[in-house]
Amino acid sequence: MKTTITVSIVEDKEPIRQSLAILVGGADGFTCQSTYETAEAALADLPGHCVDVVLMDIDLPGMNGIECVRHLKPLCPDTQFMMCTMYDEDETVFEALKAGANAYILKRSPPHKLLEAITELHEGGSPMSSTIARKIALSFHTDTSAPSELDVLTPREREILEKLSKGHSHKEVATELFVSPTTVRKHIFNIYEKLQVHSKVEAVNKYLGRS
Repeated sequence: MKTTITVSIVEDKEPIRQSLAILVGGADGFTCQSTYETAEAALADLPGHCVDVVLMDIDLPGMNGIECVRHLKPLCPDTQFMMCTMYDEDETVFEALKAGANAYILKRSPPHKLLEAITELHEGGSPMSSTIARKIALSFHTDTSAPSELDVLTPREREILEKLSKGHSHKEVATELFVSPTTVRKHIFNIYEKLQVHSKVEAVNKYLGRS
C-alpha cells in the first residue's frame, strides 16, 4: 500500500499558500494536513500533531521561517523541513541548513519538481534547487593561496564590497542585486565588523589592498 506523505505549509502570502495547498492536496500520495500564515501559528499548533514534511517560507511577518525551524526541530524531531522561498543568498541558505532545514527549494521551481522534492525528502534525501546545490558545492572549494584578511567575507559580502569600490551607492547596489536597501545595509554592517573598520572608505581600502 502506497504511503501518504502528510504536509504542512507555512506561508504568509495567501495566493501562494492556497496554490501550494491545492498542489499538495490534489496530488496522489500527498495530504495537505494544515496551513499557517505565521511562524507563531505553526509553533502553537504543529508540535501537537507533527507531519512528515513542512514547507517553510523564510520571509514571514514576526518570527522568520529560519527561526521557526530552529524552534520546531526539537519539538518535531521526525519532521523534515523544506525551505520554500525566493531567497538564494549564501548566508540565508547556510543559516537555514544550520537551523535544521533538510532541503531548500526556490519558489520558482516547477510544481512537479516541488512534489518530487517532497518525496525525495521523505525518503531520506536532501533536495536542493540547482542554484542552491551549486552554492553549497562552491563553499567547499578551498583556496591554496595565502590566507587573506578578506577570507572572512561571504561571496555576497565581497560582491557588495566590489560594487562599493566602484562608487555605487547603497540604493544602486540594492537595485543591481535585487535586494532591499535594508538587506544591503545589514551586509555592510557585517563587512565593517568582520574587517574591523568603521567606514566605507576603510572597507574599500582594505578590499583594494591599500591598508
